[in-house]
Amino acid sequence: MIRLLPIQILLALVGSINAIVSGYFAGNYVGIDALSAVALYSPLSMLLGAIYSILAGGCAIICGRYLGSNQQDKLQGVFSLDLVLSTLISILFIILFVGMSLFDLTGIFTNDAVLRPIFNRYLLGQAIGLFPLILGNQLPSFLSLENQGNRTMLASLVYIVVNLILNYVFVQVLRLEEFGLSLASSLGMWIFLLVQAEYFFTRKSLLKMSLRNIEWKQYKEIILIGFPGAASLFYQTARSFIVNRLLTTYTGSTGLSAFGSANSLMGFFWAIPGGMLAVSRLLISVSVGEEDRQTLCDIFKVLFACYIPLMMAVDALVIVFAGPMASVYFKDVTSLVHIWTASCLRILPLCMPFSVIMMHFTCYGQTSNKQVFVNVLSLLDGAVCVCLFSWLLIGRMGVEGVAWANVLNGIVTTAYIVLYACFMKKRFPRSMDDLLVIPDGFGVAEDERIDLSLTDMDEVVQVAERIQNFCREKGIDERRAYLAGLAMEEMAGNVIEHGFHKDNKKHSVDIRVAHKNDNIILRIKDDCVPFDPKERNKITAGDDLVKNIGIRMIYQMTDDIDYQNILGLNVLTIRI
Repeated sequence: MIRLLPIQILLALVGSINAIVSGYFAGNYVGIDALSAVALYSPLSMLLGAIYSILAGGCAIICGRYLGSNQQDKLQGVFSLDLVLSTLISILFIILFVGMSLFDLTGIFTNDAVLRPIFNRYLLGQAIGLFPLILGNQLPSFLSLENQGNRTMLASLVYIVVNLILNYVFVQVLRLEEFGLSLASSLGMWIFLLVQAEYFFTRKSLLKMSLRNIEWKQYKEIILIGFPGAASLFYQTARSFIVNRLLTTYTGSTGLSAFGSANSLMGFFWAIPGGMLAVSRLLISVSVGEEDRQTLCDIFKVLFACYIPLMMAVDALVIVFAGPMASVYFKDVTSLVHIWTASCLRILPLCMPFSVIMMHFTCYGQTSNKQVFVNVLSLLDGAVCVCLFSWLLIGRMGVEGVAWANVLNGIVTTAYIVLYACFMKKRFPRSMDDLLVIPDGFGVAEDERIDLSLTDMDEVVQVAERIQNFCREKGIDERRAYLAGLAMEEMAGNVIEHGFHKDNKKHSVDIRVAHKNDNIILRIKDDCVPFDPKERNKITAGDDLVKNIGIRMIYQMTDDIDYQNILGLNVLTIRI
C-alpha cells in the first residue's frame, strides 16, 4: 500500500494543481471576475468527477474480482466497455458545454451581466479537454493492474509542467484571459491522456480494446457498483449550490470568495486521501474476489496505523501555514477575504482524517454489495450533514460556521460506521473483522489455514512437512496431503532458486494453505519478475524430460492451477 501510494497521490494532484494554477493566474493576471468564473465552474467539475468516478470505481472493483478469480476474457471486456462508455459520455458533455457557451444558456450559474460572458468563454475552453479528462481518469486503474503505475506518474508530471507553461503563454503573454485559462488545462489533459494511452498500443500490454469481448449489459453492473462511491460527489454538487447560496446570503461575495479559495487550496492536500483510496480500492476488490479475510482486515489496519497518522501530520502542516497559503490568492494580509480564507484553512483540515475513514468504508461497502450502508453513508457525507450544520452555524459564526460544518460531518459519518457495526453484530466491535461486518461464510477461519513466509532455501525444506501435518489435522487423505506439501515445496524452491537472483532486491515468498469444503487451496505469492509456470510447462513440453521436471510433475498431479500477476506480484493458486 505504501509503495503504490505516491503514484496515486500524484495522479489525484493533477486536478488540484490545475485549479490552483488557474486561480493563481486568474487572480494575478486576469482579475477577480475570472477567479469567480473558476469558482462557478466548480459544481460542473464535481459533476464530471462524479461521472468518471462511477466508471473508474465500478470498473476497478469488477476488474479486481475478475483478477481474483482469474477470468481474463471478462477483464478484457470490462476494459473495452469502459473505453466505449467514456467516449460516449465525453461527446455528450462536449455538445452540452459548447451549446451552453455559444447560446448563453448559463443563467442557472449566474445572472451577473458582466460575469456571465466571462464564464461562457471559460466553459468553451473547458469543452476542448472533456474527452481526455474523462478517459484519462479511467486508465490509471488499468495501468496499475499491469504494474505500470510509473507511467501514470510520468503523465501527471508532464501535465503539471505543460499546464504551467501553457498558462504562462496563453494568459500572461497572449492575453487570452479566461479562455486561455481553460484552454491551457484542456490541452494539458490531452498530453496527460496520450502519455498513458501509448502503453496500451504496445505488445507488452495485456489489455487490448476488443469489441467482441464486451458484454454490453454489464454497463448496468458498472453503474450500480460505481454509483454509491461516486454518489457523494453528486450530493456534493447539490451541496455546493446550497452552501454557495447560504454564503452569499449571510456573508456576501467576500465570504463566497474566501470559502471557495480555501477549498481550492485544500484541493492540493485532498489528493492524499484520493491517492489512499485509489490504492486501497484495488486491493480491497482483489481481496474480496479471493475471499481473503486476513488481507482485507490488514488493509484497514494499515488505514488506521499508517494513513490516519500521515493525514494528521499533513493537517498540522496546513494549519501552521494557513496564512501564507491564503496569500497565494490574496496579497493583502489585512483584507477581510484573506483573514476569512486563512481561518477556513485552519478548520477544514480537521475533517480530512474522518473523510479517509469514510471513503475506505464506502469502497468496502461497494465491493461487498452493502448497498444500503453505502447509500446512507454517501447521503450523510455528501449533502445532509454539511448543509444542515452550515444552516445552523452560519448565522452565528459566518464563514467559519461552514468550515466547522465539514468537521462535524466527519464526526457523524464515522459514528455511523461504528453504529452500523454495533447493530449488525449486536455488540460493540471488538476487532477489525467486527468493524467491517465480514460475513461468517467469507473466506476461511484462522484455524482453517496456515500462512508461511520464506526468504531462503533452508526454510523450503520444512514447508512440505508443515503442510502435510496441517492437511492430516483437517482430515485430508494421505495422497492429497503429500501432493500439497510437495507442490508448495517445489514451487517455492523454484521461485527462490530462479527469481531471487534476477536483481539485487530483497524478496520473499508468501504461502497460504487453506482448507475449505474438503478441498485444499494453495496460494503462493512473490515479488520477483513475472513468471507463469504454465507457459514454461508448455514451452518445455518437448524438451529433455529432466528439465523443469518439478513444474511438469505439479501440473500432472493437481486438479487446477491458476496464475496471474497482480500489482507487481506473481500469484499462483493450486487446488487439490
